[in-house]
Amino acid sequence: MPLARPPTKAEMKILLVEDHPIFRFGVRQLLAQRWPDATIGEAASLAEGLTLARSGAWQAAVVDLNLPDAEGIEVVSQLLRAQPGLRLLVLSLNAEAAYAQRVMHLGAAGYLAKDRAGDELVAAVERILSGKRYISATLAELLADRVAGGAANPHEALSDQEYRVMLLLAAGQRVGVIAEAMHLSPKTVSTYRTRILEKLGVEGNVELARYCLDHGLIDGRS
Repeated sequence: MPLARPPTKAEMKILLVEDHPIFRFGVRQLLAQRWPDATIGEAASLAEGLTLARSGAWQAAVVDLNLPDAEGIEVVSQLLRAQPGLRLLVLSLNAEAAYAQRVMHLGAAGYLAKDRAGDELVAAVERILSGKRYISATLAELLADRVAGGAANPHEALSDQEYRVMLLLAAGQRVGVIAEAMHLSPKTVSTYRTRILEKLGVEGNVELARYCLDHGLIDGRS
């Protein structure tokens, strides 16, 4: 099956979802230097990003995982529901080991740590626009270690649903709020919570939040 025709410079539309104005400006500059005729839409929250995602077809999105109104894999999940097939590159401070495999399993096209954005961002976007996936050399080594039987952290054994519940609990969300957001019953969320605590070997939400902070799963911003 032939690959889709790549967008022309005039057709290029890149969605940038990042809440830090200075960092967002820097990313925009890198993108604009490479694609000077592209339309670059900017959003400082998931809500703004979803509005833009639904407003038209975007060839690519560069997205932070930690936003004022959402955090973690929920950001990726909702944006991909808003525009199925979107070529999405996660650009985040979060540890690659914690998130990369999860977000790519959900449908993200690539993952890049923010401290490598200056050197690798343009190459990463070029690669996902070509229909391929992008991972850094660090992540490639991590994945190779996993295949070779390297030790995994307890949270990596969680199911996708358990993982989402874990992050929301660690962010301070109540069971009822999580149930509504994930379209589950409170009883189901409570069951997930019990399983999560058992698998991670922690007692209660405070220890769960500490575990997530220690493993780079949340960044601790209030």
